[in-house]
Amino acid sequence: MNKENEVDYGKLNKRIVFTENEHRHAKLILKLKHDGFKQSKFFRAIITGYIEDDPVLQQYVDSVKEQSQKLKKKSKRLRAKGQEKLNDLGLNDGDIENIFDLIEQEHPEL
Repeated sequence: MNKENEVDYGKLNKRIVFTENEHRHAKLILKLKHDGFKQSKFFRAIITGYIEDDPVLQQYVDSVKEQSQKLKKKSKRLRAKGQEKLNDLGLNDGDIENIFDLIEQEHPEL
């Protein structure tokens, strides 16, 4: 998670809540402790990876997401094609972020 690219949209007052059974919760706490994570840091990192289309996380999401094999193949193919087009343009992640910043400056209502 790169703090300098993070946008502060406001207060940290939104809660993401779900329930889990006691056994799995205990296993999660032990695993997080073993890996040196706090729950909040772990879930924020996962959310960041998900919304920023981290390829490793996206591969996992695709593997557990309920969808047809045909749709999985199409999704993977389209993602690869999009990445290929970005590479063909010679754009890196910083360049892409700058483009979105420029769009936001020009059109703040978006």
